[in-house]
Amino acid sequence: MRYDLYAVIGREFCRDKDLDSMVSEAIEGGADVVQLREKDITVEEYIRLGKKIREITRRAGVGFIINDCVDVAAAVDADGVHLGQDDTPISMARKIMGYDRIIGISAHNLSQALEAQEAGADYLGVGPVFPTPSKDDASAPIGIPALREICDRVTIPVVAIGGINAGNAEEVLKAGASGVAVISAIFGAGDIIRAAAELKKRISIIKYPEAGNE
Repeated sequence: MRYDLYAVIGREFCRDKDLDSMVSEAIEGGADVVQLREKDITVEEYIRLGKKIREITRRAGVGFIINDCVDVAAAVDADGVHLGQDDTPISMARKIMGYDRIIGISAHNLSQALEAQEAGADYLGVGPVFPTPSKDDASAPIGIPALREICDRVTIPVVAIGGINAGNAEEVLKAGASGVAVISAIFGAGDIIRAAAELKKRISIIKYPEAGNE
């Protein structure tokens, strides 16, 4: 799976738009992966929403990840699940999801990153790199030096998250990140398609300079 532009969405970020439309617009703008992140929701409602987004992502050919809930990820046939440090252990998630599905793990420091890799994570969500307005319980920003150290020490993809936008994506990617995960940078914009497309173009210029700047 390509992690270049990893879009994280949930109903709390929808404002006056519906979730389906926002996901579709992010994909049209160039999102490679969509993660559905819902809090304070019943399992039944999470599955209902997940199935709708699963159909949108499947038609578009982009990856679909469920945040936190392994049972929901399995029920909606998601490509994978993203787990926090206090969520289901990777070994248990593998038994539920199967070994052909993706498991991402949040890491806030090198120790957590190395432990997740050793446990069998497929990718890491590392951050917050910068201060972020999108998550009230976010930990303190780790900064570019810590991100670079993690990228240098692990061999699995690192998706950087936290306060990332078109203006600072370059330093994040040059620190070794495989991609950037964003919420407000695209879903907080008035024009989601344009915001996603501009960020995707910026990422592509940095990661694939040999392809030109078309």
